[in-house]
Amino acid sequence: QVQLVETGGGLVQSGASLRVSCAASGRTFSTHVMGWFRQPPGKEREFVATISRSGANTHYTDSVKGRFTISRDNAKNTVYLQMDSLKPEDTAVYYCAARNDIVLYTTPSQYDYWGQGTQVTVSS
Repeated sequence: QVQLVETGGGLVQSGASLRVSCAASGRTFSTHVMGWFRQPPGKEREFVATISRSGANTHYTDSVKGRFTISRDNAKNTVYLQMDSLKPEDTAVYYCAARNDIVLYTTPSQYDYWGQGTQVTVSS
């Protein structure tokens, strides 16, 4: 069982930066692929980024490539999402997710554990 808690959301202006974090409980964090997803108002949850167990491999959705960076610190049981050059269309609830696997999945249904989400709002 893995419990995830996201922090770091907030209200920022367009062009600003923000980092959201996700702290995981348990001693098996390093065996889990981690992902970030987001759910804009009135829309379905969508993939943002994923990172391999070691952190060596990452994958992003096209709309955030070059602006967002996913990273992890296995010693701290934490995964991060650094978001730069934020746009109003990045406004959403951001969720982290975990799966005990080696494949970098991009579909929400493929992840087993979820956090409660943190709101990110980007004003124009």
